[in-house]
Amino acid sequence: MAEASGEVAAVPASGAANGLSSGAGGPPPQTNNPLSRKLHKILETRLDNDKEMLEALKALSTFFVENSLRTRRNLRGDIERRSLAINEEFVSIFKEVKEELESINEDVQTMSNCCQDMTSRLQAAKEQTQDLIVKTTKLQAESQRLEIRAQVADAFLSKFQLTSEEMSVLRGTREGPVTEDFFKALGRVKQIHNDVKVLLRTNQQTAGLEIMEQMALLQETAYEGLYRWAQGECRALTQESCDISPVLTQAMEALQDRPVLYKYTLDEFGTARRSTVVRGFIDALTRGGPGGGGAPRPIEMHSHDPLRYVGDMLAWLHQATASEKEHLEALLKQVTSQGVEENFQEVVGHITEGVCRPLKVRIEQVIVAEPGAVLLYKISNLLKFYHHTISGIVGNNAATLLTTIEEMHLLSKKIFFNSLSLHASKLMDKVELPPPDLGPSSALNQTLALLREVLASHDSSVVPLDARQADFVQVLSCVLDPLLQMCTVSASNLGTADMATFMVNSLYMMKTTLALFEFTDRRLEMLQFQVRFGSLANLPNLDSVALKAAMVQFDRYLSAPDKLLMPQLDVLLSATVKEQIIRQSTELVCRAYSEVHAAVTNPANEYKDPESIVRRPPQQVRTLLS
Repeated sequence: MAEASGEVAAVPASGAANGLSSGAGGPPPQTNNPLSRKLHKILETRLDNDKEMLEALKALSTFFVENSLRTRRNLRGDIERRSLAINEEFVSIFKEVKEELESINEDVQTMSNCCQDMTSRLQAAKEQTQDLIVKTTKLQAESQRLEIRAQVADAFLSKFQLTSEEMSVLRGTREGPVTEDFFKALGRVKQIHNDVKVLLRTNQQTAGLEIMEQMALLQETAYEGLYRWAQGECRALTQESCDISPVLTQAMEALQDRPVLYKYTLDEFGTARRSTVVRGFIDALTRGGPGGGGAPRPIEMHSHDPLRYVGDMLAWLHQATASEKEHLEALLKQVTSQGVEENFQEVVGHITEGVCRPLKVRIEQVIVAEPGAVLLYKISNLLKFYHHTISGIVGNNAATLLTTIEEMHLLSKKIFFNSLSLHASKLMDKVELPPPDLGPSSALNQTLALLREVLASHDSSVVPLDARQADFVQVLSCVLDPLLQMCTVSASNLGTADMATFMVNSLYMMKTTLALFEFTDRRLEMLQFQVRFGSLANLPNLDSVALKAAMVQFDRYLSAPDKLLMPQLDVLLSATVKEQIIRQSTELVCRAYSEVHAAVTNPANEYKDPESIVRRPPQQVRTLLS
């Protein structure tokens, strides 16, 4: 059959070829020939667009390798045999697939049976474990409640209890140093102690009381340990350059909540610094300063110069007092309780109390040696200045130090005025006769020179103005009054004209001396008045007899002052106005009597036995009229 088809295929080809070759001269081919149409269809087919044909040809090319008559005849058989082999291979493979599917089916059936068995068993187990599930649910709910309670308990403990680290820090103070962690833990204890008061207003009062008691015990233990540590730190502050650590400052801030421990710590600090200041003062007196070569030199080396000697000691004490106050301010800078300023004054007073004894002994030695009125007055002013300066630094409560300086000031002032009084008494013991030229005597010139030096040192002193003015009046009274009396006695044997000339010259010298200084206006007026008119006792109607008669009349007035009231006062309607008039008139009378008393008792006015003229002091008159 293959051969026949091959021949058939060959015949049309040759016929077609013959037809084509004879087409030029022969008749046209028959268009209705099926073979011819098929051939034309095959020839007109475009293989580029027929993918199935291309795939078939590609598959054919794998085994059709030789294009011969025999292979073309056997092509169909080869294709069928190849198709049969492929089908047999497919059957073989599909058989394996079928066997696998059957195995899977068996496995699925087995799994289905197992699932049904497990379902039945689970159903049975569910029925059996229903009670267990209920109990488990209850336990889970209880577990959640317990967990919430545990969280609440943890929050309660974190708010009202200390951690183990904080407990160890608070209890380890006695063995080790205090750190920042200690103050944090102490602050935590104080916070818990304050917060636990909230529990006392709830139904947890028992727990609140227990926690409060525990925190109070911890506080006392912590404060006790802190006090011991601060006490040891203060005892170690014995160097001249005192370095206050920030931790010690925090300790004082914490101890202010315990006033007793706070006070004891300050006392310990004051005791340590007191010994340091005393040692430093003795070293400054005997060894000198810490500078190279012993600079500054020991203060005792200037003992031959009383003013510098006393001034150096007071200057060192002033510097030490200011330094100790700075140290104390650094120690208490974080303390906010009331009374800190009193603490400053008390502690600084205690610190400086130790130097009072050696200071007093040395100044007393200088004063008692009586170096001269001028030096005594300068030392007195110097002591008053440093008293004022140091009191401005530490206040007036540093009693011992300021009392010592004040005592030395009063002693020097007393010795100074004693020296002036002694000088004045010597003037009266040996009164010189006026010189022939009726000029000032040598005693007057010497006394005025002494007064000039005293007043010059007075003007250059740094004592406050009001204190200087009070001293000035006393100095002038102590010197000028005996001078006037000396001049009067010295001129008593001269004639009237010579006596007046001598007195005018003497008063002029006094006036020119006083004119150079302040606070002398009143004395200058009195001297000017005496230059013009002389003494009051020599003026008409101002002698002793006239004044005694006037004082008798004044005594009658004092015995019954209401008798001299104007009758118009009785008709005044306003009691307030009447009382005001009486009070002002009484004040004028008292003031006038004070001026009369001062003038009569003034030796310059030459009244003999002034106590017999004005027997009542001004204060007594004021008391009688009030």
